[in-house]
Amino acid sequence: MKTYSNILKASAGLFFGTATYLLSTSIPVKAAEKVILRYGILSESISVAELQKVAESGKIQGPYKKYTDRLPVEERQKLLTTLRTKYPVNFLTLSRLLYTPGGSAILKDLAKVTLRSESGGMQALRSALVRGSKNREGLSIISFINAYPSEQLEIDVKEASKTFNHLNLAYQQTQQFMDAIAPQLSAVNNSQFSSNVDPTQPGNGIVDVLKLNLKDEKRSSRSVPVDIYFPKALTSKPKAKSVVVLSHGFSSDKSDMAYIAKHLASHGYVVAAVEHTGSNLNYQIDLTKKDGIIPLIKPQEFIERPRDISFVLDKLGEFNKQPNRRFFPQVSTDNVTLIGHSFGGGTALAIAGGEIQIDDLKSHCPNLPASTNGSQWLQCFAQDLPQKRYQLRDNRVKQVIALNPTTSLMFGRTGLEKIQIPVMMLASSADKTTPALTEQVISFNKIPSPKWLVGIVGATHGSIKDPASTAGRESQNKSEVVGEKAIDIRKYIQGITLAFIYRNNSPSYQTFLTPEYAQYASTKTFPIRLVREIPADVMKSVYQIVDKNQ
Repeated sequence: MKTYSNILKASAGLFFGTATYLLSTSIPVKAAEKVILRYGILSESISVAELQKVAESGKIQGPYKKYTDRLPVEERQKLLTTLRTKYPVNFLTLSRLLYTPGGSAILKDLAKVTLRSESGGMQALRSALVRGSKNREGLSIISFINAYPSEQLEIDVKEASKTFNHLNLAYQQTQQFMDAIAPQLSAVNNSQFSSNVDPTQPGNGIVDVLKLNLKDEKRSSRSVPVDIYFPKALTSKPKAKSVVVLSHGFSSDKSDMAYIAKHLASHGYVVAAVEHTGSNLNYQIDLTKKDGIIPLIKPQEFIERPRDISFVLDKLGEFNKQPNRRFFPQVSTDNVTLIGHSFGGGTALAIAGGEIQIDDLKSHCPNLPASTNGSQWLQCFAQDLPQKRYQLRDNRVKQVIALNPTTSLMFGRTGLEKIQIPVMMLASSADKTTPALTEQVISFNKIPSPKWLVGIVGATHGSIKDPASTAGRESQNKSEVVGEKAIDIRKYIQGITLAFIYRNNSPSYQTFLTPEYAQYASTKTFPIRLVREIPADVMKSVYQIVDKNQ
């Protein structure tokens, strides 16, 4: 009977874990009234009403008490905790994932668990997951069952234990990795660092913003919105200012890293926050295939995003020649820093020289298991591009910062080895969207030096985002560390981005790109570590964890 509680716990994990990507279903709902838990030839039936009473009261009473009394005390407590747990998720986001190949794989596995494999059963599962997540308090076991469009829901407990325990395996592997290196993270000594400057503090420049909606006529008038942050108090200085470009993640926008843009602009940089209209928050997918597979993204977007960056740099160069330009008098576009987050991090690594290897994608993507994280399914949409390899290097970009980047599949086995400029990469231990182990740690090991890897224990995928950006999105997901909770993380990000960009101009800033400063900036809630290379013994443990779960 131990499996009884495992299925409920794992189910809740699935419902949260799949909340990554947009679309809804219109199946009429006739809620399930009874749940049958089956294990081999044994089964146990419980009404949804009774199950809901258990969830609300936190107590198992009546005829079911005798049943659950067979469970160890710890297992009974896990069962109650799982029943009462609510996961705030965006129902549009969840629905979008469930119409992708990855979502279909999840639904097929879940159909085995619920003992319904026909198309109606698949649609019922999709409907229950999406409608259950529309509950005001969040998605839960009870809201899922109440939204299930059938009078009865039957669960194969034995099959469920195998299916649910392998969902979002990359995230689970990251947690195993963190447990393995926990002794190295336990001691935080921040008393051994001192400096006369503080890169986390704003500069003297008064920041202004110029909002433009550019059109690239060479690409069918593709719209490229861009916010240009600049220090207007410094406009009287004749020296051209260095440019920093920001690239947001999938289903996000140019406001995601506004606080970084303002911080850098206050220190004298011109910062262009680019919006990629083929993969931004407002991007509309084809809704005509409601019963089929709907692509999250067009394959060409993997090419268009780097081209957006190059196009903006071209325009900034042209602005230098305009006598009546409103913003900064002169900008230098031959020594650019590119900062990207998530899919934008993958964009940054592509511009840095990382080769997108379509032939490798084609060999891996058809065999991806349902346990694959959402970022890998996103990368697999590139496999329909016509060429085998893509090199999108822009030589004007001299260094990149990749925050929680997508990397594991799109660059194949050797694509990242071709990068020849400095790279700083960020990994967050609690990132469910781009799990650190597969998307950053393994990939970082492939990148030639000079490179820096920053790891923040306890940070999530949205932790580096501007509070204004997460207010209506990640802040509704209680598992995301954003807003006020992530102040210390954002402060550190401000400091190291400035130090990374400015390190060659002032040796004093190089000290902030050291393990000592990472420890100094650490808190009890968010220990921070920085390395230049991953030790061989650590990589050995990484591959052991990955191989063990194959």
